[in-house]
Amino acid sequence: MCSNKLCGLEKLGREKYLKYELRTIEPSKKSIAELLEAMADTAYQGRSLGEAYRILKKMIRDPNNVVFLGLAGSMSTAGMWKLVKWMVENRIVDVVVSTGANISEDIYEAMGHKYYKGSPYVDDAELLKCKIDRFYDVFADELNYRKMENLIAEFIETLKSGSQFSTMEFLYFFGKYLCGKGIDSIVSAAYRSGVPVFSPALVDSGYGIAAVLAKHRGYSIVLDMVKDFEQIVEIGRRAEKISAIYIGGGVPKDYVNLVTVMQTLLAEEEGIHDHYKGFSYVIQITTDAPQWGGLSGATLEEAISWGKVRADADKKVVYADATIALPLLIHGLIDEEVKRTNPPNLSWIFPKISSE
Repeated sequence: MCSNKLCGLEKLGREKYLKYELRTIEPSKKSIAELLEAMADTAYQGRSLGEAYRILKKMIRDPNNVVFLGLAGSMSTAGMWKLVKWMVENRIVDVVVSTGANISEDIYEAMGHKYYKGSPYVDDAELLKCKIDRFYDVFADELNYRKMENLIAEFIETLKSGSQFSTMEFLYFFGKYLCGKGIDSIVSAAYRSGVPVFSPALVDSGYGIAAVLAKHRGYSIVLDMVKDFEQIVEIGRRAEKISAIYIGGGVPKDYVNLVTVMQTLLAEEEGIHDHYKGFSYVIQITTDAPQWGGLSGATLEEAISWGKVRADADKKVVYADATIALPLLIHGLIDEEVKRTNPPNLSWIFPKISSE
């Protein structure tokens, strides 16, 4: 027998809300993977990070799954680029879409130059006089930064003037060039690993500066952005299943998202209606909020309305600084030795490419 009050509560279906127990973390010696698993049963963004880790493992282990990485922000200056390179080399990701900054500012360090711990509370006018660049609390030597930009310009000068490339093609050849010079960066690792790298806003970085410098020296190239988009859309079309990892948002996130939208529109062109090929697994690490209406903070639930994410997808947004979350996720994978057993072969996109 139960009291009338309790019976009334049971009729409300309160059991469905009291189904999954929160588990307090026990202080003990743990691997990072064990800690992430424990965090998944706690609350707030700790739970989100733990749940994202679980989704990431499922994403990696699911066969016939092409994983896109959207890499925004200034991660390379923050000491994160070798984590991304590891993801490429171990085929945790199959396609990279990056800001130009992330795939140039890693080269700065790969060339042997250093970033330095700084402070946001400095005299920036004095830094300008000293030719020191500031990235929030990181300092870089502007003179060495120019050497990195000049390296890119020198590569452009090896290409036939007037040649047209998609950013993927351009970065493919640049990766080959860097390998030849022994410069181990994200792009050179991608070249060795057969991972295409796209950068839809490539000129918004040291690459743009290098391209203009090369042009002033008599060497000019053309970046064909329509071809670039067609190539990444074709990767999505050929894939049996697609998934995404977003570090930040911005142009890389939207570029990857539009791969899914184009599957619907191209099907419409062929008379096939209501064809949606959204992501099966998605995780995003971001500090952006959705209420301002920008894409960077747009939720993965909102993406369902566009057909970008499957309604039944495993998905999670982690509202955290990527310099905290990404190292934990990667080292969790390393702890558990989570590996791709049969990553998709995307070599078909490279053979037709010519630098001439």
